[in-house]
Amino acid sequence: MFFIEYFNKRFKEYFTIWDIKLAQIAAMFLLIILIKLIPEIITLNYWVYIVGLIIPAIRLLYVLFIKK
Repeated sequence: MFFIEYFNKRFKEYFTIWDIKLAQIAAMFLLIILIKLIPEIITLNYWVYIVGLIIPAIRLLYVLFIKK
């Protein structure tokens, strides 16, 4: 648990919304590079993309709408 608490503290102290968005943009460009290197990724069934979208969003949606 120390590991998670440590990084939560670091994020709250040192990161702004700009830093988080820049990390998201970097991840997006990394994905573009992967698609260029491995074009078979594009030919996957669309359900793979839907599941890949929903699974990471579960925690976010839980925290935003259910957790009090």
